[in-house]
Amino acid sequence: MKNILSAQWIKSPKIALDREICFSAEFETEKPIEYAELEVTALGVYKAEINGNRVGDYILAPGYTSYGHCLQVETYDVAEMLEKKNKITLSVAPGWKAHGFFGRLEESFLGFKETAAICALTIKFTDGETRIITSGGNWKCENGKTIYSDVYNGYVYDPSYTDPEPGRAKVFPCGKSALKDRVGEKVIEHERLPAKEIIITPKGEKVIDFGQNLTGYVEFAIKGKKGERAVISHGETLDGEGNFYNANYRSAKAQAVFICDGEEHRFKPDFNFYGFRYIKLDGFSDEIKKENFTAVVVHSDIKRTGSFECSDERVNKLFSNIIWSQKGNFLDIPSDCPQRDERLGWTGDAQVFAKTASYNFDVERFFTKWLADLRADQNPWGSVPAVIPANNRWDHTSSAAWGDAATVCPWQMYLTYGNRKFLEDSLESMKKYIAFIETYSRNGLWSESGHFGDWLNLDGSSAEDCSIGTDKTLIATAYYIYSTEILIKSMNICGEDGSEYTERREKSISAFRNKFMKDGRIIPEYATQTACVLAVYFGISDDIAETAKQLNELVTECGHLKTGFVGTPYLLHALSENGYVKTAYDLLLREEYPSWLFSVKMGATTVWEHWDGMREDGTMWSTSMNSFNHYAYGSVADWLYGKAAGINTDESRPGFEHIVFEPITDQRLSYVKASIETRRGTVRSEWKTENGKTVYEFTVPEGVSATVILGGKKTEIGSGVHKF
Repeated sequence: MKNILSAQWIKSPKIALDREICFSAEFETEKPIEYAELEVTALGVYKAEINGNRVGDYILAPGYTSYGHCLQVETYDVAEMLEKKNKITLSVAPGWKAHGFFGRLEESFLGFKETAAICALTIKFTDGETRIITSGGNWKCENGKTIYSDVYNGYVYDPSYTDPEPGRAKVFPCGKSALKDRVGEKVIEHERLPAKEIIITPKGEKVIDFGQNLTGYVEFAIKGKKGERAVISHGETLDGEGNFYNANYRSAKAQAVFICDGEEHRFKPDFNFYGFRYIKLDGFSDEIKKENFTAVVVHSDIKRTGSFECSDERVNKLFSNIIWSQKGNFLDIPSDCPQRDERLGWTGDAQVFAKTASYNFDVERFFTKWLADLRADQNPWGSVPAVIPANNRWDHTSSAAWGDAATVCPWQMYLTYGNRKFLEDSLESMKKYIAFIETYSRNGLWSESGHFGDWLNLDGSSAEDCSIGTDKTLIATAYYIYSTEILIKSMNICGEDGSEYTERREKSISAFRNKFMKDGRIIPEYATQTACVLAVYFGISDDIAETAKQLNELVTECGHLKTGFVGTPYLLHALSENGYVKTAYDLLLREEYPSWLFSVKMGATTVWEHWDGMREDGTMWSTSMNSFNHYAYGSVADWLYGKAAGINTDESRPGFEHIVFEPITDQRLSYVKASIETRRGTVRSEWKTENGKTVYEFTVPEGVSATVILGGKKTEIGSGVHKF
């Protein structure tokens, strides 16, 4: 940042809580320009224009942060946009800052609910003169043509609207300490998907199918009759009878309304996004043509780094669905879902998916920003809000497996990227979180209420209470043990002595075993698949082989998984790492409900929140917790990379400085291949089975070493392509 700190915050002199506000100023540049930079940010989301042309490609800037601690400032090179006579316009709408359901409506450093903007344009002329134009009370202010805008409900746009009473911007004193250069990835437009099919439903509804559940908005051509309200409603699926359905959006209207003026327009919104595959059209008097509608995919500018393919097209479709769910929910924050009245940075979803996320895409910068918000919003007593950035409803909720994002996410980013700064920056936050747990623990067991449990499991959860199932004290204590282990490792890596936590961790392990286990098995009262998974995967059991055997028995007895958000990410790992490879593959390749491939069989194009979000008879599981774009169960992709393909990091040499290749095969697959573009180059693993013989091929980047483990035999290899 250079000169924005000398600018003034400006807002509308009118009360305007839910619409677009436009600020503008005119100026001349009569001399040749050497460079020109525009620094800008807003409370809300903004669009900057110079001479009617959009500045940059950043959508929904400045993004979603813990505004009281960080408000991102973007700097744009605008030299080529300037003419002799110029007009700069900043259009601002509520966005995440001021939406009216879950959003934090008041912030300490501003303390108001309305939108606002601040900017500085620095122009250096070739003769050495520098001119700075800053936002202030001399700027014009008027209501924009987006006469309503809300994150959940959508927008209303009137191209014929003109503010009858434009005025001057209102300046007010406020702090600027939260202004920071952009930390995270910008949000931009990506794919453009043409309309796939026009459907007339049994109810007579006009519906367009884009063929892919996505996050973004619709660009459309329209003329219509003057005064006509053309309404686009968004939905993820059709119901069992083939009618438009979006009851799972709950209170979110998720509509786009265009008020026609009788002129031809091609329009897309500047301040809104939706999660959808289908749109329903009402009030369109124009002939409905596929070429008039395009779905624009919007998400953070994260680079694709991972790929996976195998001989089973159902699994390939599952992997594609996982990629699409990550794209749809990595829109500046790792959200739970992009469509309903939520779209929040749920910490539990983020931590179980962090490994998969970092293999699929380059998310180093993405998580750098989000973890900074986590640390900023962490409560003084150490608890971590259930959603980051925090909001009023979930500020004080710190559930096991959700709050553990404070330890798991920086640890996983360190393993994937080898960047120790993740641990250094988060170390004090980790300590505070562990101290919080210990404050509320008794005799090594964390039993404080407020836990979400094994969310949406099949052991007892229901639409009324999604947390019933595996004992919450068992889950919480297991995660305390896991997070303490991560803290100890992180302290040692950062040059600190973590031994003081070792005794506490051992005490908790003993308490866990005494309370929940006997002879290496979870006692019947507490025995669930998730209970066994955590005892095995977190290394808590004193007889891992016996607990894994119990897990295998529980799975094979019922024939399917029963795990929820907590147990599912580690289920296949716990099985395959302890000799039950066939059972793991049985679960992966199962097509009947409940399974990963059930949603694929049902035509899903993203990952579902619930195992039977839609049943085979077309009925829905529920409207309360039934997102069809929810990446948590997509965490199975890290098993596809790490076990099916066998690409693994080495904790002692993170960032893929040393690779461990240990693929596990199954006769139902004739080949598997995967790659991850790492900081050191692209790592590849492939195996093919023909006539009972399996050939393996591993690619190791220059300057990297690897260990190959096949049939229990270890072989050390260097850079290059190696066949076994």
